[in-house]
Amino acid sequence: MHLKRKIAFALLMGIMTTGIISFVLLALNMGFSETFAGAWLRSWAIGYVIVIPAILLVGPRLQALVDRVVQ
Repeated sequence: MHLKRKIAFALLMGIMTTGIISFVLLALNMGFSETFAGAWLRSWAIGYVIVIPAILLVGPRLQALVDRVVQ
């Protein structure tokens, strides 16, 4: 059950973070044009594919580091 929670968290966190970051950065760099939505969805999808493995692979190591530093 613990693994399912980690995977669910990674999927949801990935959706939220990549969606927000890609939206803001594209809005700042491109502005809102007629091609914005397509560019945003493409960037969001690419970011999501990259961030999910990163969360699953790097996340536990970062959590262990934080645990050691905080103790």
